[in-house]
Amino acid sequence: MRGQLLKTFLSLMITVLLVSLLTTFIWYTLDNKENINKVLELYSGAWKKQEASYQTFRSQLSTKCHGFEKATITQTNTPVGTKLVYDGDRKRTLQVNLEIFSTFYKGHPFPNKTWHTCAVVGNGGILANSSCGKMIDSAEFVIRFGGLMGRRRMFVESLRSYSHSLLLLPAFSFAHNTPVSLRAFYTLEDFESPIRPIFFNPGYLKSLALFWRSQGLRTVRLSTGIIMTSLALELCDNVQLYGFWPFDVHPHSFQTLTNHYYDDRKTKTKFHAMPDEFNHLLRLHTQGVLKLHLGECKAGAN
Repeated sequence: MRGQLLKTFLSLMITVLLVSLLTTFIWYTLDNKENINKVLELYSGAWKKQEASYQTFRSQLSTKCHGFEKATITQTNTPVGTKLVYDGDRKRTLQVNLEIFSTFYKGHPFPNKTWHTCAVVGNGGILANSSCGKMIDSAEFVIRFGGLMGRRRMFVESLRSYSHSLLLLPAFSFAHNTPVSLRAFYTLEDFESPIRPIFFNPGYLKSLALFWRSQGLRTVRLSTGIIMTSLALELCDNVQLYGFWPFDVHPHSFQTLTNHYYDDRKTKTKFHAMPDEFNHLLRLHTQGVLKLHLGECKAGAN
């Protein structure tokens, strides 16, 4: 049984559910060639993991945010009667009753303290035709972002290929997220899906926002991309990012990119500071804390 469990988790994926009501991405139109060239100057050097830098940043993140223990709500860390404060609207609260409690994950969603390799897959248009699929799938732990389909069966079918993955829902970021997330939870339950839904802990998201503010990042709300990258840095020894690029043109060919790798739907609400977030991730790349992949993935590359 234990061996089967470990095998199930060997190529575990987290799919983060993004509903238009829950969170919004904005890829700013920054086609300034000079700015992109500055990014490439920082990025172009040979990359090597710097263990000391990685351990220092990971320790700072863990000390302030405690992602492994607090990133998700469980029946252990959030008992009946707990008053949850929505991290996106701190004037709103929700007291956990038995019905809500029954939807919380039993035990702990992460079976190991640390995975060796993790891939965080953003939605940027730069991922299209990048040939990064095999490299992404080779990671032990893969974090992807997806969208909620309109009909229940279509939603369940869209997740079928992810088998026993975790589905991370921001149920307690805003009050209107709660019924949408619970609907997703009960839909998976009704269709007997092997997907296991879990909820972001709003306390963790608040701590994470304060951490990145202390790092100099100023934004209305953190994007799902930097949230999941932060969690990956606590859970994984080697973190690699794909599909993160805040410009609307390709860094090498300067061809126009679609907003997402799967469509060109534009977003309207400016919640996130994508260029600033990217600069922080680029800094971590140059420090050897994580690795950013820009453009095409080459066979044999780390």
